[in-house]
Amino acid sequence: MVVNYSSDYDVKCQLDTCKTYPVITDSERGEIVCGGCGLILVQNISDTSHENSGYTLEGFMKLARTGPATSLTMYDKGLSTVIGNNKDFSGNALSSKTKYEFNRLRTWDQRSKSRNTTTLSKAFTLLHGMKTKLGIPDNVVENAAYIYRKIVNAKLTRGRTMTSLVSASLYAACRENSIPRTLDDIANAGNVERRILSRDLRTIIKKLGLNLNQYDTATFITKISNNMNLKEKIKRDAFEILKRCEKEEITAGKHPVAQAAASLYISCIMNGEKISQKKFSVESGVSDVTIRNRTVLIKKTLKLV
Repeated sequence: MVVNYSSDYDVKCQLDTCKTYPVITDSERGEIVCGGCGLILVQNISDTSHENSGYTLEGFMKLARTGPATSLTMYDKGLSTVIGNNKDFSGNALSSKTKYEFNRLRTWDQRSKSRNTTTLSKAFTLLHGMKTKLGIPDNVVENAAYIYRKIVNAKLTRGRTMTSLVSASLYAACRENSIPRTLDDIANAGNVERRILSRDLRTIIKKLGLNLNQYDTATFITKISNNMNLKEKIKRDAFEILKRCEKEEITAGKHPVAQAAASLYISCIMNGEKISQKKFSVESGVSDVTIRNRTVLIKKTLKLV
């Protein structure tokens, strides 16, 4: 319905011939147009036709007209048709005939979903399970769902398992958002081989043109030290060792997890903590030989005892 101009938006047409014409507000389209030439002056105006300011939870729920926000992590983005319980609008039970009709409608609604919808539903269920295991934030999971949808649209799913593609999408999202999760962590959470995960990750990076930044080594220092319950002094000294290594330019091209584990190991020695390289190897997922080689290089370069 088109209503008269509201004084909340003080806009007027700039043409001289339109100064005598009123400005018209179209509530259905959310636009304010000039009554003379039809020029759109304001778009996407707020809908004030319904009172939506509730001061209590009960009042807000009565006045709220919107459902949950749309999300890419839902197979239908949260916009599916849901046939609810067998009750009418007033809460009374439906008759047996009407209940039978709604049961048939519910069955056909389920059967009419496309194969792509079913596949996305299974994939995002797996993605939410991996999110719980790894403790990944919601924004990263949203990004992973977006990457997986791009994989499906690019038709890269043929010849590849759903588990490996979901895991690769999650790892790529973690890299883009600087969330410290290694390939081994993702592979264990998704129950997929690391070799297959690496292969599919290389494929989607090439086909989709993803630009993944290198992990920040400092985030792995925080992760490993928190998992091993190390002292704050050890963590700070490890950050200082890493900073000195970056100044000496001996971190380029090196494994960030191995660099973090070696920095923490040297920091433990400096603070009198007796923790073996094997424990750091188990916690970080890097071989103790690699940690030993990184430790020798850091001690030699920084001239540490």
